[in-house]
This record gives sequence, structure tokens and C-alpha cells, in this order.
Amino acid sequence: MIYYLEDDVHIRDLTIYALKQAGYEACGFGRAEELFDACKKLAPELILLDIMLPGSDGLEVLRGIRGNSRYAPIPVMMLTAKGTEYDKVIGLNEGADDYLAKPFGMMELIARVGALLRRSARTFAREDDEELNGGALRLSVASHSASANGVPLQLTRKEFDLLRALMSHPGRVLTRNQLLADVWGIDFAGETRTVDVHVQTLRQKIAAADSASAALIETVRGVGYRFTDAAGN
Repeated sequence: MIYYLEDDVHIRDLTIYALKQAGYEACGFGRAEELFDACKKLAPELILLDIMLPGSDGLEVLRGIRGNSRYAPIPVMMLTAKGTEYDKVIGLNEGADDYLAKPFGMMELIARVGALLRRSARTFAREDDEELNGGALRLSVASHSASANGVPLQLTRKEFDLLRALMSHPGRVLTRNQLLADVWGIDFAGETRTVDVHVQTLRQKIAAADSASAALIETVRGVGYRFTDAAGN
């Protein structure tokens, strides 16, 4: 089930129709209270969320989702007319898994929805206890935790998966498209700026704990990113 919170009834109905035509179960809501009431009855597999809403804005709703242990694992995609880089960074920092600016094409929306759902399914199906170490960075898949120089990092799911992908291949350059496929489950050349924004916020959070650890994630200009461990790999 996919829930869509959008106060514009025309956009909401069109999007719900497109999702149903693509084979998804979907339901739309005009107010945040209606969304949370529905979540209490049935937790969805994905939430599509507008920012500009009457009463409480979409970022407040997103914080409410991420602050509730029952709803926190649900993937959230922001669908909004606020499409500047700053707006995207704010949404991603608050815990959004993807961000699509209006006006958007329904084919792209359906592709991104499918990618998020596939990625979410793989994440919950994974049952390993991988431990990764590099410099002062530590990452545990089993406990879904990471730290820099002993300081716990408060990472979103995508930031965690991105760090895991980089640390799993020390010394290897991963292109933006490779990271899109691995972390976001996108099987086509999507908007690689999404990767750049997440790397930026990931570095900021690591640097707040240990600046030297943030430098382990290197930018390879024109290609992608590389994790360089303490051994110089």
C-alpha cells in the first residue's frame, strides 16, 4: 500500500490513478491527521509527501514519521514544488529517501516508486552481521549503527546504506550511477545529483564527530566517490 499526502485534489487524484494503473495499491489524503489515522490502521510500504500543506507542513509530518519507531522504517519520497537544491537538502536531511520536484512526469514517478520499494524489500530481507571498519569509522549492519572515533552517527537509512557501499569497496571508485543502483535501487541513469546531496550531508554528520573521518570519503572529479581507509587503500 502507498499513501500520498497532498492537499491539491487534482494532483492527488491523478497521481493515485497513475499508481493504480501501474499495479500499486494507493490511497490519498488531504491532511496530515488523515494520513496518521490511516497509518495506525495499516502501515504503508511507501509514503509520498508534499511539503506545502495546510496546518502542518510536510517537513513536520516527515519528522513525525521518523520520530515514531513504528513508522520510521517506511520509505518517504517528497513530491513538491519547492525544487531548489536548498529545499532538497533540507528534505533529505530530515530523513526523506528521495525527492521529486513538481511538475513531475508520471513515468518517472512510477520508476522512482518501484526503485524505492525494491530497495526497501532488499534492506528488510538482508540478514547479515557485517562489520566494516576504516580509519576511525565503524559500521555494523546487524545493529544498523555507525560511529566516528567512538561518537555515534545519527544517519538516515540512505546515508547509512551509502556509507556501507563506500566502505565495502575501499580504494575503489564508485560512479554516481553505481551508487544509484546499489543504494537507491535505480536501474537507469537517474538524477545523480541525489548522490551528491547525500554525500554532502553524510560528510557533514561524520565531520561533526571527527573531521579526519569525513576526509576518508574522497570525491573523484567527473567520476564519483571513493573510500580511502587508514591503510591508504
